[in-house]
Amino acid sequence: MELFHRDLGGAGKPPLVILHGLLGSSRNWQTAGRDLAGQFHVFALDLRNHGASPHAPEMTYEAMMSDVVAWLDAQGFPRVVLVGHSMGGKVAMLLACRHPERVARLVVVDIAPRDYRAAAHDDEFRAMNELDLGRLASRTAAEQSFEPHIDDWAMRKFLATNLELKDGRWRWQINLPVLTAALSALEQNPLGPDDRFDGEALFVVGGKSRYVKTEDHSGILAHFPRAKIAVIAEAGHNPHMDAREAFVALLR
Repeated sequence: MELFHRDLGGAGKPPLVILHGLLGSSRNWQTAGRDLAGQFHVFALDLRNHGASPHAPEMTYEAMMSDVVAWLDAQGFPRVVLVGHSMGGKVAMLLACRHPERVARLVVVDIAPRDYRAAAHDDEFRAMNELDLGRLASRTAAEQSFEPHIDDWAMRKFLATNLELKDGRWRWQINLPVLTAALSALEQNPLGPDDRFDGEALFVVGGKSRYVKTEDHSGILAHFPRAKIAVIAEAGHNPHMDAREAFVALLR
């Protein structure tokens, strides 16, 4: 699969590749990515079934990992700094363990190598699947329709960014049916007990997030023995947006 990517600048510098989270896309990383372009040549990818990348019926971590490896091959990058957020962090962890020669340094943002609660995103997916696209007038109307299911206005706005207007009709840019069916599997830990990456790794944790807990640190170090774990106290699940300056400083 040929993944869509954004070149965020820094040509001639060491390549840094960013993988977004579930229901996100490369556009969520444009500002932080450009901040990093002073030190790296920054690329942000759209994973399969997200953003402008192709849709496919298979939605597994192995498939996403293979897509990224194929993209690295197509770009002629033997090794990169690999940054992954949430679901993209799981893809990055798997790639680092299975193809360690391709990863110069690993950065995992607010996710741990463990299983997560399968129902964590039920409200968001229920709201999206119940949206009547045929009668939808605008993204604002979509956000309003999400209110019975989703209290957080920022999450409502984030979900609506996945809508696009084409030929006068609204549609989901994401592959919503496939993502809905794959949700339970995507919440699981993609790593096996023997998966290990001995290179340099940084795990960035949002202090206000519940995704990475103190008890997760031992599991991180079991798979990534050289990992450093840094907490950004003022950030939630999206440190690259909640506390961008502190996040960028850590990566630099």
